[in-house]
Amino acid sequence: MAEAIEATRAAALARIAAVRPADYARTRNAIDGAVSGLSPWLTHGIVSLPEVLAGVLARQPLAVQHKFVFELGWRAFFRHVWAQRGDGIFESLHAGPLPDAAYTRAVPADVRQAATGVPVVDQAVRTLYATGTLHNHARMWLASYLVHLRKVHWRAGADWLHAHLLDGDLASNHLSWQWVAGTGSHKPYLFNAENVARFAPPAWHSPGTVVDATYEALDLFARDASAVAPAGSGAPVDEPALLHAPPADLGLQPPDAAAVADRDVWLVHPWALGELPADLPAGAQVLGVLLADFHASWPWSARRWHFVGTRMADLAPLRWWGDAAAIGAALAGARRVRSVGDPHIDRWLASWAEVTPPPVLFPTVDRRCDSFSQWWTRATRGLHDAAELLPAAPADA
Repeated sequence: MAEAIEATRAAALARIAAVRPADYARTRNAIDGAVSGLSPWLTHGIVSLPEVLAGVLARQPLAVQHKFVFELGWRAFFRHVWAQRGDGIFESLHAGPLPDAAYTRAVPADVRQAATGVPVVDQAVRTLYATGTLHNHARMWLASYLVHLRKVHWRAGADWLHAHLLDGDLASNHLSWQWVAGTGSHKPYLFNAENVARFAPPAWHSPGTVVDATYEALDLFARDASAVAPAGSGAPVDEPALLHAPPADLGLQPPDAAAVADRDVWLVHPWALGELPADLPAGAQVLGVLLADFHASWPWSARRWHFVGTRMADLAPLRWWGDAAAIGAALAGARRVRSVGDPHIDRWLASWAEVTPPPVLFPTVDRRCDSFSQWWTRATRGLHDAAELLPAAPADA
């Protein structure tokens, strides 16, 4: 049975306390390796990258070049690319092995139903549906199979995976798919059955399937416009529904101007579900908002709606569901509205509230970096210990 993923600070802090950097560095590529599993809490702002690193460093020092710190950097790098490229991350950043027109724009039914006959693919999809999470290596295998063997455009696969993930971050998810596709990297990411056997449990092993080939053969196939035919074996599973609006049991209300009139408001949204600020004035209204404009394009599974809704209910006694115009009109009568920014919602949030930037771990790199190595070199230049990434503790009064 899959471990329950609770939308609480306590659950996230317990995960941080369980991180063992040496084990992580040694086993992180294995499906059952010692990964942190923190991404759902990080994506939704329940904890931040500085909190994660500080919690780990409280038990042992790390060099800034340690693998665990390096992996934290990927999330920051993807946000850097999003800040530089904007909505350009939803289009191919450059040409891949084939023209965009060579790929279909729909994820095939046998993939959605975990019935491809390729165990590594079917196990990945079943795990995704059962838990709302997926090991990064499995995400790469699934993406590579879809793009390079089935000739599905990376954007179709990225949209589909994002909708089912608890940790679906548009920058991390869509840019990772571009890295696999070869439109955000120098070459396509490929894997074979030998790689799966090395890093996955036996149920995932895929001898005698389309991925049981040499890398040279797979590379040639990635550059050929023909797609493999599905094997079509195995019992299909039902894909969980994807919802453009929250389930009724989350208790959301339409925007109500009277509830916030002449009041200080702290605005909670799905990517800012951390602790409330200590300086909230007495009588301030903590308000949660879920935005119809965003979800018109980006549906979520019921599992993710409930993950976010549960945490939001713990923070905000009042929670609204509505479009940007209705929410903005209702907030217009508040005395003051504040919130924490996030690129998923900033285009609307900035017109409603005074926005505080979210906590960041790495120094800002102003120059556009198109590769992680470029960004990492600039972000960590002159640093030796990972502790140097954290803000200095305030001096004693």
